[in-house]
Amino acid sequence: MDTSGYGNDNYESLHNAASDDELVDIIAGATLDFSITDDVPPLDPEYSLGHDAYTNGKTGNTKLMDLLDEPVPGVGTYEDFNTIDWVREKSKDRDRHREITSKSKLSTPALLESISDAFSGWLLMLLIGLWSGALAGGIDILAHWLTDLKEGLCLSGFWYDHEHCCWGSNETTFQERDKCPEWQSWAELLGGSSVGASAYIVDYLMFIIWALLFAFLAVILVRAFAPYACGSGIPEIKTILSGFIIRGYLGKWTLIIKTVTLVLAVSSGLSLGKEGPLVHVACCCANILCHLFTKYRKNEAKRREKYAAAGVSYYFPLKTLWRSFFAALVAAFTLRSINPFGNSRLVLFYVEFHTPWHMVELVPFVLLGIFGGLWGAIFIRANIACTYFSVLEVLVVTGATALLSFPNSYTRMSGSELISELFNDCSLLDSSQLCGYISSPDNSNTIPDRPAGPDVYTALWQLALALVFKMLITVVTFGMKVPSGLFIPSMAVGAIAGRLLGVGMEQLALNHHDSAIFKSWCSPGADCITPGLYAMVGAAACLGGVTRMTISLVVIMFELTGGLEYIVPLMAATMTSKWVADAFGREGIYEAHIRLNGYPFLEPKEEYGSKALAQDVMRPRRSDPPLAVLTQEGMSVGEVEAMVADTDYSGFPVVVCQESQRLVGFILRRDLVISLENARQRQEGVVSASLVFFTDHVPAQPTSGPPAVKLRGILDLSPFTVTDHTPMEITVDIFRKLGLRQSLVTHNGRLLGIITKKDVLKHMAQMANRDPDSILFN
Repeated sequence: MDTSGYGNDNYESLHNAASDDELVDIIAGATLDFSITDDVPPLDPEYSLGHDAYTNGKTGNTKLMDLLDEPVPGVGTYEDFNTIDWVREKSKDRDRHREITSKSKLSTPALLESISDAFSGWLLMLLIGLWSGALAGGIDILAHWLTDLKEGLCLSGFWYDHEHCCWGSNETTFQERDKCPEWQSWAELLGGSSVGASAYIVDYLMFIIWALLFAFLAVILVRAFAPYACGSGIPEIKTILSGFIIRGYLGKWTLIIKTVTLVLAVSSGLSLGKEGPLVHVACCCANILCHLFTKYRKNEAKRREKYAAAGVSYYFPLKTLWRSFFAALVAAFTLRSINPFGNSRLVLFYVEFHTPWHMVELVPFVLLGIFGGLWGAIFIRANIACTYFSVLEVLVVTGATALLSFPNSYTRMSGSELISELFNDCSLLDSSQLCGYISSPDNSNTIPDRPAGPDVYTALWQLALALVFKMLITVVTFGMKVPSGLFIPSMAVGAIAGRLLGVGMEQLALNHHDSAIFKSWCSPGADCITPGLYAMVGAAACLGGVTRMTISLVVIMFELTGGLEYIVPLMAATMTSKWVADAFGREGIYEAHIRLNGYPFLEPKEEYGSKALAQDVMRPRRSDPPLAVLTQEGMSVGEVEAMVADTDYSGFPVVVCQESQRLVGFILRRDLVISLENARQRQEGVVSASLVFFTDHVPAQPTSGPPAVKLRGILDLSPFTVTDHTPMEITVDIFRKLGLRQSLVTHNGRLLGIITKKDVLKHMAQMANRDPDSILFN
């Protein structure tokens, strides 16, 4: 039987692990500390540890232990790097809800408890929305301040960024709105002058020094305090939502370090964004707040509902939709109150184009989709080959980024600032270099037909260089051991390409408005083409090519820009980019990183076309040893413990007897070990010779022999089973839709083998000509 589907801890490691030592301590009467694994539900602290419940009055005769009556701490919980049992978790919640509902009819306190239980989900989403919104606003404000700190300092208050520093100044001009006496560059502060070669060198060196300092602090904090805080977090969040346990990944230390280092990493100027890591931050908030409510603290499936509401969707019940909407409303209200963008709007890149798009423009929009698809496919393959682990490598990439980005104004600015500049629709009052068009003297009150001036051509050359730089540096940046998102860098690449194409189309329409392509809808002197729209469509195309998102991407772009009337161009480019990228490989960047790390994740969109049967995938194979099983009666405690010690399986089928192999149920290794340890500690007279029973009724035992141990209460009497001739295509769908961790294989009710989630993943990898042994948590 393949043990990788369950875990690799043997019997001794279960006793030696820190969490299980604490578990034994609580069984013996000690206090359990949960300060380390703060994202794992604690055991029930109300459980009594005395021995009086196991004796019959004055006689002291031992009562037969029955876990149906007295729950044992730790039973029903999961090991680290293991998969939860969705069916069992949902059954536990259903039983809990029925019990609360039945009790609510008996007394007023019970009724109030029932109302509180029903309201707890809404209260939890309120808290998640408030906390996530506040953190998102704070991260954005701090990132802006530290980014501007690389270029200078505000004399009126060092806590002001460049924009806010000059807001209250009376000495700014329209042409130079970003210059005011209150804001001084490092050259002015250190050398007294802002012009000349020496001033340029001082600003250049300070820019690099601050970038290296921020990156160094970020990578050191991640390595020293929270290694799980690196990366975007979305591949791991998707894996956790699918039922995998990664203790500490959503803990308080990860939240603190991720928040701090995300600000530092973005401020360092690395080609990364903060939108992906914010999903991880929101899920950390959800996990920590879930521990305030028993309903969610003790149920892994219920907690994942809240993770889905706070982050990405894998397990998303319908009732969670409204609570997610409520949490988003609260987060948006909180963000609006903080106003981190300084424009009283909730969108990061608000657009207000003055010219509608025409059907003819769908052709260049599709071309942008093709570019986005090609870029996505190339980026994924190149990025998977580039992974960085050491502090030195992070500093080298940061130094190279700062060194090469400073001379070009479009690479020097932050990613969000660059995208805002590219999305901008030039007006008569715009002083941007991209808007340096030649104005007509007799048309001073309207937008001219915009022949490009020298400033526009200079900007185009700079953007062309910025496009090459962004494409190369993003490949080696994403995946480094600092918090790193991919939305902003991918959008920046697409926005640059889109702006270049948009300006080209604009000048083409200007100089050839009499041609058949433009004559019917673009009259002379009219402003027919909007380059900012092309930038927005290009951003969506590249982001779609990298992530393979479609519907959600269009919604995200609408959320980021507020441009509802441009949904059709966005849809055309997004679908084209997906089709083109899928021609080179169906995996998005997050799925590729899931596979790279060996996470046990069943991708819902992955197709399976094998004609294999369940018996072809199950364990044991013909050459393997027989299946390790327990019998429902007749085995001693010593024999059970020996079987656990000799194997590293995470669960054992229970059969009627070895001869018949008729299936009775399934028991988890962790539950079995904890229960036997508990029986030895608390049930008087239990020794290795004591018999273990998984039956309802225990036969009468000799008075001279040791007492028996009844473990019927921890036995899963309804394990999911398939027959040996069940097609694997159906079996895979069952694993996906029910979230199974294992399925037993039978033939006419007789147990033949077992299929685990990792068996399914290994088989699918083998069918795709990939290494099946790569499916394990790295």
